[in-house]
Amino acid sequence: MANVITTVASFSTATTTITTPKEYAWDFINNDFLLVDGKFQIVTGTEALKVWILKALNTPSGRYKAYSSNYGSAMDNLIGHSLSAALIESEAKRIVWECIGINSHILGITGFTVDMSGDILTVNFTAETDQGEVIISDV
Repeated sequence: MANVITTVASFSTATTTITTPKEYAWDFINNDFLLVDGKFQIVTGTEALKVWILKALNTPSGRYKAYSSNYGSAMDNLIGHSLSAALIESEAKRIVWECIGINSHILGITGFTVDMSGDILTVNFTAETDQGEVIISDV
């Protein structure tokens, strides 16, 4: 009986803490911080993750020294090549996941669609996160 008590007592009671993501609010129309009365605004939770995802996808990887080498998207590599629609969709999904999957809050993507009109590639998907779903459209 003593062995059972010793074994039960040795289990860890540590818990995992999920932090709430925070980002500065971003005005994607004017491509600048969203200010209210001249002050930066902070968004949290799914809104913060949406800002992070959109900024990461709209930042070309490897172009700016201000960002780490694993931040940003290589989506522009798909433009200008005569690839099949199936290959473009597959590569776009891979590129998006490589871009946003580095964020520990993002668990996966669902509902991924691609639209290629001329030289414009648009993706839509839902990011499954530890904060809830984040719908990303027309990126």
